[in-house]
Amino acid sequence: MRAIVQRETGGPEVLRLEEIEDPVPGPGEVVVKLRAAALNRRDVFIRTGQYAGIKLPSTPGADGVGEVAAVGEGVSNVTPGQAVVIDPALDWGDDPSAQGASFRILGLGADNGTYAQLVRIPASNVYAKPEGLSWEEAAAIPLAGLTAYRAVNTRGQVKAGETVLVTGIGGGVSTFALTLARHLGARVLVLSGKDEKLARAATLGADAGFNYNTSDWVKEVRAATGGKGPDVVIDSVGGATFNQVLDVVRPGGRVVVFGSTLGAVPETVLRRIFWKQLDVRGSTMGLPSEFAAMLRLFGEGGLRPAIDKVFPLEEAGAAQVRMQEAEQFGKIILSIPA
Repeated sequence: MRAIVQRETGGPEVLRLEEIEDPVPGPGEVVVKLRAAALNRRDVFIRTGQYAGIKLPSTPGADGVGEVAAVGEGVSNVTPGQAVVIDPALDWGDDPSAQGASFRILGLGADNGTYAQLVRIPASNVYAKPEGLSWEEAAAIPLAGLTAYRAVNTRGQVKAGETVLVTGIGGGVSTFALTLARHLGARVLVLSGKDEKLARAATLGADAGFNYNTSDWVKEVRAATGGKGPDVVIDSVGGATFNQVLDVVRPGGRVVVFGSTLGAVPETVLRRIFWKQLDVRGSTMGLPSEFAAMLRLFGEGGLRPAIDKVFPLEEAGAAQVRMQEAEQFGKIILSIPA
């Protein structure tokens, strides 16, 4: 089969299209013939050497959709030819509150990922593709949709009538967070450094948007919430912005953190947390039950993901450059040839 193989860290040129052996399913496993894959910022971090536990060579990619090509011994939940979506969260463990020591995400080391024509995956990690979605739309959902679902529903406990602020709108998880919070009946405010992304967010249902480059967004968000601040902040930015997040959230509010694109937080002022009685919660990926519940929202629930741009598999490097430069709004997709 043809697959993108990364053998070293570096620029986009380290993502090379190669001919490698077809995977063979073992007991309890399936091989999926992929139709489309999606990018995540994690892929860029792995390529550039900014991710923990990098093991190379490896085929990147956590998100994928396609048809079951082969099943291993003991597999009964899917059949050859069935259209499926892959849950990239492997071996969560027994504790629903946090992943176990064996947890990992598809697309690194021996867990070769979805920038390929074929991928091997535990049969328990494949689910029927929601009807009515294109291959590209279905591929967009897994990692970002699961991460957003746990952050908004499980950790954020967002309720109808609450006000939610989503930072860094335009990335995959943040756009899903907007969609899911709106679905729950929340009022959603968004934050970005680009007016065009704020305008796109409005078409997805954002009630208001604020540009952190051109406005005093903390003051404006407070004004938009009657002076009290949002009930919940879903944050992926970190960095110096995190202290502003602690400033703007209402007293007794909830802050859910799932990423830190701006890096470490400089001198977090703990007084903001204890004096305002804030609840700061971390969130990463999610349980199989959360994946199934999230996927139903894009099937039976009628939700749809935001798609940014589709690249052919051989242009995976260019696709990652677009992500690295933060040009996208929604998910970047790779189309995979038969």
